[in-house]
Formats: sequence, C-alpha cells, structure tokens
Amino acid sequence: MKSGLALLSATILLLSSAPSVGAPGAAQRATKQSSQMRPRANQGRIPKAPVARTDPAEQRRPERMPTGHVNEMPHVNHDQWFGHDAPNDTRFHLDHPFPAGHFRHSGANYRYRVTRFDPALHRFWFPGGFYFEVASWDWALCEGWCWDCGDDFVIYDDPDHPGWYLVYNVHTGVYVHAQYLGS
Repeated sequence: MKSGLALLSATILLLSSAPSVGAPGAAQRATKQSSQMRPRANQGRIPKAPVARTDPAEQRRPERMPTGHVNEMPHVNHDQWFGHDAPNDTRFHLDHPFPAGHFRHSGANYRYRVTRFDPALHRFWFPGGFYFEVASWDWALCEGWCWDCGDDFVIYDDPDHPGWYLVYNVHTGVYVHAQYLGS
C-alpha cells in the first residue's frame, strides 16, 4: 500500500512539473529560456523586423565589405537585412496567402527551439505543434543548420512577400523563407 501511494505521488509530481507543450504561454516560456544563450550573429543582437520596400522591382541588396568583397547571401549584419529577394519575384506569388492562418508569435521578442525536424520534407516544428516548410530554393542555405541545438530561431513576417515568413538563425545571421502550415 505504501509503495503504491509513493508511486502515485511520484507520478503526480512528475506530471505536474512537466512542461505543457500546447499551453498558450509556450512561446513566452521559450523566449525566457532562450535569454541564457546569447546570439552570435548581428553583433550579439536579435534584429528588428525587416521593413517593406516601396519599389516592387527593387533587387536584392548585397552587403558590400570595406575589403571590396560582396556578400549576397540572405543575412542580417549591423541590424541591416541583406540579400532579400525582390518584392515582385514570381517564386513568392501565392494565389491564397496564409492558407493555415497567420502565425501570431513572430518578431524579435520570440525565440524558438525546434522540437521536430524532417529534412526530407524541409519541415520543422516548434513547441505547441506549430510547423513550417522552408522554401525549396532556400533549403541549401539552411540544411546544415543545427536544427535541434536550442532556442536558435526567430520568425518574422516577410514584409515583401505576403504569405511567407523569414526564419532567422540567431547564431549564423542567415535567414530563409518558409510558409506556416499550422499546428
């Protein structure tokens, strides 16, 4: 009898202290936990959201280094977003933007840990079951990321391509395009 009660008590204690993945505050908890890991990219800061461009024909802006080198990869440095594709790029056209709805917890205040990753489908999941699919043309930029190393990702609304999000890696400074597929 005593061992049965002890087992029941231990089980209740264990279940009550386990994180609730589907809870509404999961995104906020992820943010608080991640504050312990300082970002390595963008001079150790999470960048503000990118600003929409006013000229739809404006081409991607590369970062020009003082050494003369040019970096056209999509990345953030000194809080500047470089390498973002033109607003009128046909690859990003969606007849029905946001088919799964809007992902509400985006922006610099939310850092995420990937809870599941499927490289064959280019998909990843966050706590609560929220999942995204990386654009096929951006996959080569992120396939080598450490998808399960910690709270390393920030999601931004793509201001130039309705229906798309930017997945920013806080340690490499590189970002890729993804679509939100729901939960």
